[in-house]
Amino acid sequence: MNDPATFSDSSARHALPHLFAGQAQKEFTVNEALAKIDMLLHPVVEGQVTSEPASPVAGECVLVGGPASGAFTGHEDRLASWDGQQWTFTDPVAGMTVYDRTAGTRIVYLGGWQDAPSVSDPTGGSTIDSEARGAIVALANALRSHGIIS
Repeated sequence: MNDPATFSDSSARHALPHLFAGQAQKEFTVNEALAKIDMLLHPVVEGQVTSEPASPVAGECVLVGGPASGAFTGHEDRLASWDGQQWTFTDPVAGMTVYDRTAGTRIVYLGGWQDAPSVSDPTGGSTIDSEARGAIVALANALRSHGIIS
């Protein structure tokens, strides 16, 4: 799951390995695919890091930032998931969204990982409508609580 084997036949979007007719040790291929599916199904990360966490917990997923070091060298911008024994790396695809639990926001991949835009509450103006301003603040807070904006 640390990319120990090269699969010549895999799915187009996430490179999930396909089984071959008459293949020995099919469980290796199936387990590799299941590990990637587990990481990609509603992905949640514990932030962006450049080196592996000291004591990862099984199922923990992070975004690899750059410049990466140690076991993460050469895996910049990829998702890394710890299965309890080793790291599984997956390339992001355009439009992929992950929830960053540490920041409480969603991050989208568009040629690189981008945070949700930051929006300020309304201030100033020559005519102040406190009801409209209150509605705008409530709307912005709802978007923040869902991680759509920061």
